[in-house]
Amino acid sequence: MSVVVVTGTCTGVGKTVVTAALAAVTAARGASVAVVKPGQTGVRAGEPGDLDEVRRLAGLDDVHEFARFPDPLSPAAAARRAGVPAVRLPDVAKRVRDLSESRRLVLIEGAGGLLVRYDDEGATIADLARWLGAAVVVVARPDLGTLNHTALTLEAMAHRGVQLAGVVIGAWPDAPDLAMRSNLRDLETIAARPLAGALPAGAAALDPAEFLLAAHRGLAPSFGGAFDAAAFRDSYGPDPR
Repeated sequence: MSVVVVTGTCTGVGKTVVTAALAAVTAARGASVAVVKPGQTGVRAGEPGDLDEVRRLAGLDDVHEFARFPDPLSPAAAARRAGVPAVRLPDVAKRVRDLSESRRLVLIEGAGGLLVRYDDEGATIADLARWLGAAVVVVARPDLGTLNHTALTLEAMAHRGVQLAGVVIGAWPDAPDLAMRSNLRDLETIAARPLAGALPAGAAALDPAEFLLAAHRGLAPSFGGAFDAAAFRDSYGPDPR
């Protein structure tokens, strides 16, 4: 039994797709997996949220959304604006521990980046990972600016004693530009380890069978996939600098 947290270097980096990919390859191996979203923001009651995308892509019904707020804000700000109680991450930790007793893997998808606030006291997904002893998958963009965002995220994790499970590029395009190709090596330098994966841009539009193949190709063996970081990097030629 294990718990893995999925966070991003910022919003819109592909956290949900990476979460679905991790769930898909785990389920394909016959292991039980649950996916948790502690706080869904920017979605009204009855509208599809991130877990609906996970369910569709990974073919997984064991999904758990603990709170939902209509405004596209941080969970803390969205709860304030809605006039309802904020997500209590200590309660989330207890519910995740309960889930982990009967699942091989529990995946937790955060909201936004690592230090987004869930309540007015400043609790973050980094705190939840630390309380659970969970390693964190950091989903990064491939383009200009990602090096600083990724370095800041990893530094914040190290400062809090949170373990890194790996850095995954959330959406790798068919025709990467110079900065993206150059960033491959630098992302590995920042993480002090090979990339843990790269999902193709547009993966969210695939059907479940195609998505499973993309997930297997795009995730490292440590996650049950076949991604070869060195071969991926070398396929784009030598460091363009």
